[in-house]
Amino acid sequence: MIKEAMQTKTKVLSLTVLLAGAVVFGMILAGSLDLTRGASAEKAAAPAPAAASGAASVAGLPSFADLAEEVIPGVVSVRSTDIVKADRRRVPFHNFGGEGSPFDFFFRSPNDPRKGGDEEEDRKELSGGTGFIIEADGFILTNNHVVENAEKVEVLIGPKDEVYPAKVVGRDPATDIALLKVEGSKPFPTVRLGDSDKLRVGDWAMAIGDPLNFEKTVTVGVISGKGRQAGLSRATQSFENLIQTDAAINFGNSGGPLVNIRGEVIGINTAISRVGQNIGFAVPINAAKRLLPQLKKGKVVRGFLGVTIAPIDKNYQEAFGLKSSDGVLVQSVEKEMPGDKAGLRHEDVITKVDDQATKTNRDLIDYISGKVPGTKVTISFIRDGKEKTAVATLETRAVDGEKPEAARAEEKETKEKIGITIKDLDPALRNGYQVDRSAQKGVVITHVKPVSPAADANLAEGDVILEVNGTEVASVAGYQAEMKKAGNAKWIRFYVLRSQPRVQNFIAAVKVQD
Repeated sequence: MIKEAMQTKTKVLSLTVLLAGAVVFGMILAGSLDLTRGASAEKAAAPAPAAASGAASVAGLPSFADLAEEVIPGVVSVRSTDIVKADRRRVPFHNFGGEGSPFDFFFRSPNDPRKGGDEEEDRKELSGGTGFIIEADGFILTNNHVVENAEKVEVLIGPKDEVYPAKVVGRDPATDIALLKVEGSKPFPTVRLGDSDKLRVGDWAMAIGDPLNFEKTVTVGVISGKGRQAGLSRATQSFENLIQTDAAINFGNSGGPLVNIRGEVIGINTAISRVGQNIGFAVPINAAKRLLPQLKKGKVVRGFLGVTIAPIDKNYQEAFGLKSSDGVLVQSVEKEMPGDKAGLRHEDVITKVDDQATKTNRDLIDYISGKVPGTKVTISFIRDGKEKTAVATLETRAVDGEKPEAARAEEKETKEKIGITIKDLDPALRNGYQVDRSAQKGVVITHVKPVSPAADANLAEGDVILEVNGTEVASVAGYQAEMKKAGNAKWIRFYVLRSQPRVQNFIAAVKVQD
């Protein structure tokens, strides 16, 4: 029995060896006759020749090299010598940790000479940015903050960086756009302007500029978002309708073009997020195109209604018994302004201006600001469930930061006396400093000199002065009057409201002189 099993096992092993040998022999024979496909990959087909700008490559992507070659000649470097005021500050609209706003304008040189210390003096500062030529006779678009306060502006054009003195033709702080003009003996290379209204989230985008002094750097990404409000500054807060992109943007890109895959400029690179990665913002080019005629005339003027508004969310819709979320809610009305004179009140819901439906805040802002001051507009609104109309005559919207000479003189006098700069408590400053609602009137401190009687008394930016020496003050004029009454007094008493980090009222005793 055992012997038979061993014989069977021997036969099986012999058969296995025979089959294995046959397989190996067959593979050798087939290989020598090239009967099996090799294991190497097929040779890739040769790429198609580059087509016109924006054409797809073999991988389905646009030829960014073609786009860059087309656009770069019209991109310029902008150098400005600024007069930096000692008290130039920005209101901290966003306080997400760290010093200052997380959204930083980025035209400043990385070798910023500013240092700590309490010396309050004006100084010159060389800064750089980017721009692009939109007309062959030398008109250039860039950011307002690149040339704001500039004593001298120069533009570097072409591969040899030829230097041209530039004139600031017009500026618009509200959209952070500026128009420059250079003169030359021959036409300048230009870029083509696209239509930013047609952008879709996910579209390819390319940024070109001079980040960190690396000229004509090209970065690529996509459109990450539209209609963004980033809280860049008090001047821009009402008009921010920004394009968000993840195309890398750095210091020096400011004012440069954001380009689509057809080689058309669809935005002006403006800001970056200090706290995030790959979060950059650009002003839509259509905003610049709308303002261009006014910029060429030297000044942008806008209609002004004088109301603070908010979108209709679900809570507002239910609270006011509205049939739709379309419309804008009037939060407050400035006294003696067009809205007030027309009879508008807080809690009114504006649904239409003339024949233009106002479904969102943007609809109302764009329509009113696009009108010439003095224009009469018919406002349709809902009050207590009833539809009403009113006629308002628009006034001129003041540019943030502009003050009459008298106001500047008073401000200087105040600062020199106790070391503070103040402004009337208006809706913009109320929102910016998150002032508690208990303060219906007063003056807000917008800057405190580090070494001053005000600083010694623990006064801070954002504090609201309600009383001076026991007398209520509702405006800068009232404050100035009380300060004059104090004369040569050694001490001045302020009754102050502080809203951050917690709401509190306190009395500040300011020692004016020894």
